[in-house]
Amino acid sequence: MRRHALRALALAFVGALAITTAASAAEIHVMISGGLTAAYKALVPEFERKTGHKVVTAYGPSMGTTVNAIPMRLQRGEPADVLIMVGYALGDLVKQGKAAADSRVDLVKSPIGIAVKSGAPKPDISSADAVKQALLAAKSVAYSDSASGVYVSTEMFQKLGIADQMKGKARMIPATPVGEIVAKGEADIGLQQVAELRPVAGIDIVGPLPEPLQKITVFSAGIATGSKEPDAGKALISFLASPDARDALIKSGLDPIPAGATH
Repeated sequence: MRRHALRALALAFVGALAITTAASAAEIHVMISGGLTAAYKALVPEFERKTGHKVVTAYGPSMGTTVNAIPMRLQRGEPADVLIMVGYALGDLVKQGKAAADSRVDLVKSPIGIAVKSGAPKPDISSADAVKQALLAAKSVAYSDSASGVYVSTEMFQKLGIADQMKGKARMIPATPVGEIVAKGEADIGLQQVAELRPVAGIDIVGPLPEPLQKITVFSAGIATGSKEPDAGKALISFLASPDARDALIKSGLDPIPAGATH
């Protein structure tokens, strides 16, 4: 009789533990832009395994008015707990009251790179002048509609003195990864953050822009003000900022920012 009582007590304990675990497991809604996507996809399964939380992800640009852009998703009222995007775009959402200011964590720095179709001749990009000549020689150039593309189109072309020449052959690619356009042969040269170029098949990354032309983008994470799971969201951000995530971030072409550093 005593044995049955002990067994019943043990089963009750296991059941209670299961209920507690289920109750503590959260469904975290994340909106993320392309810069961290490759590393994020590699890291999320580990986070889910360690915590029991489930992560539901929506992908889109950090800015712009395309249907998938994070500001547009928020405007439509899509659920969001964690926002992972270009730092200054997250800052804009903080100003608009759509993200909690005290939740922001700067995660990585991301350089811009140049890509060509696989097998195509790789242009010299060792200096600013070499990049200028490569862009002038190309029949078509593609750049993103996010942070790197804004810089390329509004600053870099002017810095090189080729803004007028680029008007007829350089185009912004909304939503679609620039590497995919290059892989299809629809552009001779593509410019986008290295981390966004690396996952794309059918292209060769020539390298990062040389120092005089380089523009580093900071990617940050924060909690959406309408979050239903802010604590679980903060746990995910902490994991992405931890040493456990470092190798995956570096592998994807990103430079992790030390905890506590500000940009």
